[in-house]
Amino acid sequence: MLIPKLAFRNIAGAGVRTWLNVFVLSIAFVTIIWVQGLIEGMGKFAMDDMIDKEMGGGQFWHRVYDPYDPLTVEDAHARPSPQLAELVSRHQAEPILITTGAIFPDGRAQNLLIKGINPKQEIINLPTSVLEGSDPGIIPALIGTRMAKQTGLNKGDYVTMRWRDIHGTFDAMDIQIVEIMNVTVPSVDNGQVWIPIENLRKMLQSSPDEATLFVLAKDIDIETIPQESGEWIYRDLDYLLSDILELIKTKSASTTILYALLLGMALLAIFDTQVLAIFRRRKEMGTLMALGMTRGRIISLFTLEGAMHGMLALLVGAVYGVPLLYLTAKKGIPLPEAMSDFGVAISSTLYPSYGAKLLFGTILLILITVTIVSMIPTHKLVKLKPTDALRGKLS
Repeated sequence: MLIPKLAFRNIAGAGVRTWLNVFVLSIAFVTIIWVQGLIEGMGKFAMDDMIDKEMGGGQFWHRVYDPYDPLTVEDAHARPSPQLAELVSRHQAEPILITTGAIFPDGRAQNLLIKGINPKQEIINLPTSVLEGSDPGIIPALIGTRMAKQTGLNKGDYVTMRWRDIHGTFDAMDIQIVEIMNVTVPSVDNGQVWIPIENLRKMLQSSPDEATLFVLAKDIDIETIPQESGEWIYRDLDYLLSDILELIKTKSASTTILYALLLGMALLAIFDTQVLAIFRRRKEMGTLMALGMTRGRIISLFTLEGAMHGMLALLVGAVYGVPLLYLTAKKGIPLPEAMSDFGVAISSTLYPSYGAKLLFGTILLILITVTIVSMIPTHKLVKLKPTDALRGKLS
């Protein structure tokens, strides 16, 4: 216990210099956790919301379907395999039929995707039940708030919609906007109209059970997921969420520069303190060696003094950081309305997520880097002679 007692006494005796180093290091500690928590919170919300409102427990895509290539959409439909049909009958999968089309609000042409969905489905969290029970002569349509803003359509409005059936013949009919849903997932809103799948199948003159993709239930047993067939390709959540996962990685990498700057300033201050301490305390080291303390224990003493800066920074950071992090996690951070056009699912209030991996990972990072930086200047003590130290020399 001699080394820890001496180390604590020495850094406490350094006074303001110690607490300045500790405070700067604590700022780096709290900032890393706070910023990384914001990024992880944004990513967690986006992934949970996309699973809830669009992706379910995975999807089966028609082999030619590519959501980033509209030219593939019109040919991307087929009848389900027997295994997929079985899942649909057990309500473990829901078909979605997609085609391209256009609407003409106020005489303007607006290209869009027409998506057909079962109004009674319960797999994805969209208000599709509003598509039930309308006048047989009217095609009910559901759009999102972004689509309503783009087209100027309101609930109850009629608008002419044009499409092309599987034989290549263009047709048109009026649809009625029965509901405008407020969703945070742009990929189920931007440039899209949702109508009952049976209506869309009749419009396209396709087979009664054709679809472009099938959304699997979130609680589906992975053992019951059928094998891929010639027409249908299985897309798991890792594939479907790859874009948002890549975005989180990019954001995390870009903030590494900020972390490096903050941590670098704090570590530079500690390194400078260690160098000065070794230079100014030569006689003390000589006295300790004359009293029988080995070089290894003296190196341990100086390294521990530096490492204690990291431990104290954790305590100081906890004093003001814990209330700050708790408050932001509980109340969230309001975002401007323009963030809804960011391209990913973002709520109006951002809630950071501070996981155990983030907290303990940051603590370990701070302690290890501080210990390493504290140890570097002590290499001068390896060849230190007691007589030189007592004379105030570093050999």
